[in-house]
Amino acid sequence: MSGTHTAPAGRSTTQIFSACTQYAAATLVAALRAGRFGPRSAHRRILVVSDTSPSPELGTPLHERPGFEVLAGEFDTVRSWNDFIRPFHPAGWSPREQDASLWERAVRQEWELGDEPVELACESIQANPAQALATVFGDSPVHIYADGLMSYGPTRSKLDQLLGTRIRRLLHLDLVPGLRPLLLTEFGVEAEVVPTDVFLKVLGELAAVAPDFGIPAPGPAPALLLGQYLSTLGILTAQEEEDLHARMLRGAVALGHTRIVFKPHPSAPAQWARSLEPEAERLGAELTVLDTPVLAETLFETARPALVVGCFSTALLTAASFYGLPVARVGTAPLLERLSPYQNSNRVPLTIVDALLPDLEDPAAVTAWSLPSPEQIAGEPTGLLAAVGYAMQPQIQAALRPDAERYLSGHRDHLWRYFKRRRLTALGLPGAVPAQLAFIPRNATVRRLARRARTLKRAAAG
Repeated sequence: MSGTHTAPAGRSTTQIFSACTQYAAATLVAALRAGRFGPRSAHRRILVVSDTSPSPELGTPLHERPGFEVLAGEFDTVRSWNDFIRPFHPAGWSPREQDASLWERAVRQEWELGDEPVELACESIQANPAQALATVFGDSPVHIYADGLMSYGPTRSKLDQLLGTRIRRLLHLDLVPGLRPLLLTEFGVEAEVVPTDVFLKVLGELAAVAPDFGIPAPGPAPALLLGQYLSTLGILTAQEEEDLHARMLRGAVALGHTRIVFKPHPSAPAQWARSLEPEAERLGAELTVLDTPVLAETLFETARPALVVGCFSTALLTAASFYGLPVARVGTAPLLERLSPYQNSNRVPLTIVDALLPDLEDPAAVTAWSLPSPEQIAGEPTGLLAAVGYAMQPQIQAALRPDAERYLSGHRDHLWRYFKRRRLTALGLPGAVPAQLAFIPRNATVRRLARRARTLKRAAAG
């Protein structure tokens, strides 16, 4: 599937591309147009769409959403994984290893593949449906493409060695220029950038056929608020997420924005959007709530917002890096504190956004902010992500330990925003012991006595 790939003599290769979101499909289309999957004449291309939301039957499938025709032209056929495996849910189902050959025969018959060699291009190989497809086509090479900030973090679970060695490369968008992905580096997988200009052209085509969003015009450019539906991930409660949206609204108005557009997550309850209306009225702001499932990037193209506000959405970096739009984050500090377990894969996107973007509730920082240069990213942010990545997955990313030790030794003043003392202690990393106790030798008995002394001191003070 590389640019130099050619089909086996006398046999065409079927390329199967799996996508769960429009953003993912747009990334694939950009990669195809940039020649990252070889000449079209040498391959049959199938797009397999999946809806992994909790209740896919209530949503609009990817291939039925506005603008899909822009993407579909790069593929010979579009198939629905939900339809094929029904009544199983695509996020929770994968065939047993002993049944894989049976499922492969069933897929080949249903999709009319014959005995053609197959290559896969999937997202999130640690999860389904990517793992399911990789199991079904157990002898096929796999290409991973990343459509978000999680690619900059470590692989979130240990992959089977046989699967890992089938992975040829990682395609990703250059969301943070100067930062290299950690994903799959334990297998020596090379990262390959999907050209930004080609991706932006695809997004422009999607914007050209997008429906009218009902944003009043003319007038000053609006502030765009991005909802993420974090309560489904167990990161926030429903009420806390509503409160977060209200903070976005108040912060944008405090910065002088009176025209506000709120883009809720497609799966979020409708009442969340309605709950913002009385707050907007109280603040004297003109609020538009989008009820069409559309990419945030489409709004970057059409509305050119004066400010993009979110928690830790990938769209914040798309806005800043690709469109040069002002951005601001809100609510990241308490999430860093409560995100559990430490190896939760959302930690890396959350850390990137918190470390690089300005706090909405610090107007001076929002006004003065600009995206760090690749040279600046190669310094402090790269060191931070190496340390976080190692702390998250010390076995998978064992080679990062020296980098983690170096970073932690030099940044003890603000470690606790991004690291837990318990985690550092478990890994024997710098910062685990309070500075005033750093003289204590690395001796278990001495440390145990020191802990006992602190316990007695607290008991006496109480």
